[in-house]
Amino acid sequence: MPDAILVVNAGSSSLKFSAFAPADNQDPVLLFKGQIEGIGTRPRFIARDARGAALAETRYEAKEVSGHDAAIGLLSGWLRAMAGRPRLIAVGHRVAHGGADFEAPIVIDDGVLQSLQKIVPLVPLHQPANLAAIRAVRTHQPHLPQVACFDTAFHRGHPDLADRYALPEELYREGVRRYGFHGLSYEYIARALPTAAPEIAAGRVVVAHLGSGASMCAMKAGRSLDSTMGFSALDGLPMGTRCGNIDPGVLLYLMREKQMSTEEIEQLLYKECGLRGLSGVSNDVRDLLASSDPSAKRALDYFVYHACRQLGSLAAVLGGLDGFVFTAGIGEHSPELRARICKAAAWLGISLDEEANRSRRPRITKLESRVSAWVIPTDEEMTIARHTLELIYPRQGAKAH
Repeated sequence: MPDAILVVNAGSSSLKFSAFAPADNQDPVLLFKGQIEGIGTRPRFIARDARGAALAETRYEAKEVSGHDAAIGLLSGWLRAMAGRPRLIAVGHRVAHGGADFEAPIVIDDGVLQSLQKIVPLVPLHQPANLAAIRAVRTHQPHLPQVACFDTAFHRGHPDLADRYALPEELYREGVRRYGFHGLSYEYIARALPTAAPEIAAGRVVVAHLGSGASMCAMKAGRSLDSTMGFSALDGLPMGTRCGNIDPGVLLYLMREKQMSTEEIEQLLYKECGLRGLSGVSNDVRDLLASSDPSAKRALDYFVYHACRQLGSLAAVLGGLDGFVFTAGIGEHSPELRARICKAAAWLGISLDEEANRSRRPRITKLESRVSAWVIPTDEEMTIARHTLELIYPRQGAKAH
């Protein structure tokens, strides 16, 4: 049986997983991936091999997979029943928030878990699911070492001025500061740039992670200098169901005049705003592009407008721009929105190559374009697998099973 790292990305009602085999002096090799979706409602287990061929697809009753513990138990059982199953040596987890203390991936022990629990109020919709998956692995595979990989860690080297709000110092010391997210994606892109786009790798680059969650990151020589997301994953760009930038006075108005509770405002900002709220049609860009509803057009116009506004802001932070990278679901798969953003940002020196963009070439700008634009697929799971192997694999032996 080959050794393998299991990578887990737990959401509130889903659990994505993948397995990677170590490879000498190379990136780990994907063995299979899948997800358990609809946890607690309409659970479905799906797994595919590295080529995309189906390995399993099963539906369950809600009571059979009612939470993350049951989901991890289901996954553990499936792994044990696999023919030629891999020998798991560690589990790497995507953890939304590392707070001010965790600047790099870390092996999880009781102290780390307690510290991560204290951060839950900073990300109440993401961190609990991440920690639930960690605890479930402890229950079902107690001898497996686990590694936490943080979506905030890549941004921890920001200049002090970029991480502060204009708030009293005591709030900053309590953790009210700008953290930035999607760091595992940005780290993957930073590492890919020297091979995928070597002419900009050492320069001033803005990476746009555009998906259901969306943000942008200003990088210089592969290091994060600033990000559109701040204290929470609500900030910056409009997203599928999240609002992006908003005047805090709006929140005061909702509390005072609309008598909305904290829970109601949280539900509004995370689930009912963004493209869904603007359009009243859908949070999916594909649906909006296909719709004739004027509100759908307005939602896309708003998304493009704010993407260009944030791009200009980050270019100012960098003192200029050498390259612009699209990644994640929308960034990788929507030539229409890529074209609209690039054309609106032509003033920065981006000259779109229409044919390259339509045919999904890596570089989508003309050769004479002063600022080049690229499409580079991200792989957050690979980033987690790399870190887990770096921390765990050299120490394996008796612990692997």
